[in-house]
Amino acid sequence: MFIADLPYAKTLRDHLVRTVRFAIEEDLGSGDITAQLIPEDEQSTARVITREEGILCGREWFEEVFRQIDPTLELNWLKQDGDKILPNDALVEIKGNTRAILTAERTGLNFLQTLSGTATLANRYATAVDGKDIIILDTRKTIPCLRLAQKYATHVGGCQNHRLGLYDMFLIKENHIAGCGGIENAVKRAKEIAPDKRIEVEVETIEQLQEALNLPVDVIMLDNFDGQRTTEAVKLNANKIKLESSGNMDLDKIGEVISDHPDFVSVGKLTKHVTALDLSLRLVN
Repeated sequence: MFIADLPYAKTLRDHLVRTVRFAIEEDLGSGDITAQLIPEDEQSTARVITREEGILCGREWFEEVFRQIDPTLELNWLKQDGDKILPNDALVEIKGNTRAILTAERTGLNFLQTLSGTATLANRYATAVDGKDIIILDTRKTIPCLRLAQKYATHVGGCQNHRLGLYDMFLIKENHIAGCGGIENAVKRAKEIAPDKRIEVEVETIEQLQEALNLPVDVIMLDNFDGQRTTEAVKLNANKIKLESSGNMDLDKIGEVISDHPDFVSVGKLTKHVTALDLSLRLVN
């Protein structure tokens, strides 16, 4: 899996460069005073290893950090994004100026370990529905400034992307419904504003579901429906409109609704409950 494989690749690449630049500025400040302990022209080889099992993700962010610090550094990747990695696996070797390697180390690892953690968690959810006709979706509950990066990581982990932001589809939730005076009014207004955009409506009751089923929407989100109500919703829908289960979804709760076969399950935890993978960089000579 590479960034170029995604429909938003150009935007993601632009975000990547700007995000890395900011992260380096945040860390480097007026200069790396500790790296000055090393002779200015010293050359080294460093290796990044993983301390735990997971899915590798974030190569291009890592590379961009080292490129912005010192474009003469050479990186040789031993693993690809999407690869399963095991404890003590070597991921990448870096050759070049020792000071530059050490200055880039933490910022590069921060991106690599966070995105690998995201991909690893996403892979657990994707594996949970393997063989089922259900797609796990991410959400907008992402780390600030890492929206598209985490969207990429969930894709690498085997899940799919929901909307990227507030601009690419309508997601009409309870507050929008209240503000518009009802589901029907909200959908009608959406059709007037952008008739070419997809429309998803959140429902909290079976009664709201019945109303939404009679409207021109693309997806209905079942908010916090338990297994029993999900079964009822699937029967009422009769494959008319795509259904998405949502609301504090974890692996246990997905198990409750999986047999009822909603089309999608959206999981905020994919990007907001992420534990970074334990990675380490060491000079080897």
